[in-house]
Amino acid sequence: MTRIVRDDDAGRAVALEALRRGEVVALPTDTVYGVAVDLHAPGAIDRLFAAKGRPAEKAIILLLADAEQAADVGVFTPAARLLAEIGWPGGLTLVLRQRSDASLPPELTGGAPTIGLRVPDHPAPRALAAAVGPLPTTSANLAGRPAAETAPAILQQLGEAVAIILDGGPARGPLASTVVDCSGERPRILRAGVLDLARLAGALDEAGLAHDIDRAR
Repeated sequence: MTRIVRDDDAGRAVALEALRRGEVVALPTDTVYGVAVDLHAPGAIDRLFAAKGRPAEKAIILLLADAEQAADVGVFTPAARLLAEIGWPGGLTLVLRQRSDASLPPELTGGAPTIGLRVPDHPAPRALAAAVGPLPTTSANLAGRPAAETAPAILQQLGEAVAIILDGGPARGPLASTVVDCSGERPRILRAGVLDLARLAGALDEAGLAHDIDRAR
């Protein structure tokens, strides 16, 4: 049976135990609610895809405790490091080439050589990621439906596919993170979101770093 617990130290301890058992946990972030699993728990990523009804070819990002965790799994270009300094913690997802020694499960990325990474501006996912490592996380909704904005709405959509729901009140959304692909020579926008594109483009321009970020999007 799914448990809804308050997002506090006690609730996060319950969520952490569930993650280590390989179960799916819903948690608040600085944008929308997410559902997450322990990257290293056997079968957990498959459970995450199943909970959402998510197509296997669609990649899942990692939520991180800090930028140091990002460097363990992704290859940072100078542009990516600059954008991380601007947007982390916060509503910025960077798509980076995977480090050759990261050994990420192929089902996490749909077989792609890249990985999406984000350090959220919310203590709950950062605390859990600090305890178990980078968290495979996607929005808390069934595939194709709007992201659930409250703990009861998550329960209504996902039911007992989620073991624990950390209730942090209504989602801060509605906009999701801005996604920037930094896996090539020139950063480009994959999804406009909460972070101002003009700010990102201006910082890259000032640093003399080439990019394909359209300020008008």
